[in-house]
Amino acid sequence: MDFELTPDQTAFADSVRRFARGKLADGALSRAHDPHYPWETAKLLAEQGLLGITIPESDGGVGGSLMDAVIAIQELALVCPKSADIVQAGNFGPIRTFAEYATAQQKARFLPDLLNARKLISLGMTEPDAGSAVTDLTTSAKKDGDFFVINGGKIFSTHSTEAGVFLVYLRYGPGLNGIGSVLVERDTPGFTIGKPSRFMSDEQWSPLYFENCRIPAANVLLGEGGFKKQISGFNVERIGNAARSQGLGRHAFNVARDHCLVRKQFGRDLCEFQGLQWKFAEMAVKLDAAQLLLYRAIANAKDGIPSAYDTAVAKLACNQAGFDVANEAMQVMGGMGYSKETLVEYCVRRTRGWMIAGGSIEMLKNRIAESVFDRRFDQRKI
Repeated sequence: MDFELTPDQTAFADSVRRFARGKLADGALSRAHDPHYPWETAKLLAEQGLLGITIPESDGGVGGSLMDAVIAIQELALVCPKSADIVQAGNFGPIRTFAEYATAQQKARFLPDLLNARKLISLGMTEPDAGSAVTDLTTSAKKDGDFFVINGGKIFSTHSTEAGVFLVYLRYGPGLNGIGSVLVERDTPGFTIGKPSRFMSDEQWSPLYFENCRIPAANVLLGEGGFKKQISGFNVERIGNAARSQGLGRHAFNVARDHCLVRKQFGRDLCEFQGLQWKFAEMAVKLDAAQLLLYRAIANAKDGIPSAYDTAVAKLACNQAGFDVANEAMQVMGGMGYSKETLVEYCVRRTRGWMIAGGSIEMLKNRIAESVFDRRFDQRKI
C-alpha cells in the first residue's frame, strides 16, 4: 500500500505551490476578509488551469482526477484560503453535477463562461423547512407547453449574491421520484434574488424567490427520477468540502507552529513548553489521520464517484480535524490568533461552517452507522 503521491502528482503539487506563493500570497489576508467573490483571482486561477480540473477535456475542462483537484485545493489553502474556495467552486458542487448530467447544448451554453471565470453557478437546494431533510422540499415546477413554471424559494445558497446561473432542486411531482433540477439564469422574469445576508464566516448569501418563473424545457437538467443522481454527485462535492477543511486546518497549524518558534514568554520559546508540544502532537495526528481517510475515499472511487460511506467518513474526519486544529491554533496564539491580523481566526470561522454545509456531521454519523449495522435508520417520525 503506497501512501505517497505519484511523481506526476508531486510535480503538480509543486507547480501549484510555486504559483500560489508567487501570485497569491500578497493580498491573501484582505482577500479572505472581503465578502465579495474575487473575480480577478478567479480569472488568474482559470488561466492556470485550476478550474475544471475534474471536467473532461471534451467539455472544455482539464480532464484531471479528483486527486488532482484535492491537491490544488490543499496547496492553495496553505497560502490563500480564499483561493481554495474558488477552486472548489470550479471543480465540485453544482458545476460538477452540471457537467455530469447536462446535455451537449447546455454544456456549450454555460460551461465556457463558468470555466473561464466569467460566471458563477450557485446551488439552490435548502429551504426554510427542508435542510437535512432535503426530500421535504416544496419548490415546484409545473409543465406548461414547452416551458416549466417554478414557484417556491431557497435559502443559504453559496455565491447566490453574484452567480449568473442557478442549479435549483425542485419537485415535479410527489414523492422521492418527483424530485429533479433545473437551470435558472439570473435575469429570468419571475426570479428574484433577495437582500444579501452573511454567514458567520462573512460569506454572503441571498434568499431566492420564484414566483411563476417560466423557464424553457431546455433548461431542465434532471427530470423526474433524478434525485438519486443529484445526491450521488453530492459525494463528490463532499470531497471538496473535506479537502478545504483539512487544508485550512493545516494552514492554521503552520501559522501557529511558526509563531511558537519565534514567540518567547518567560524567557523561553513557546515551543519549549510541554503543554504546547502536546497540543501540536495531537493536532498533527488529527490532520494526518483525516488526510489519509480523504485519500482513501478518492482511491476507492468508482467511475470518479466515491462511495457514500467513504465520503461520510472522510468529510466527518476532515471537518472535525480542520475545526479542532484551527481552534486550537487560535488558542495557542492567544490575542494574535484571535485577531484579524492573521488568517487563523478566519480558518476557525470557515471550518466551523463546513461542519454544517454539504451534510452536517450529525447526518454523516447517521450514514456511517447505517453501514456499521447494515441497515437503514429512518429519521422520520412514524
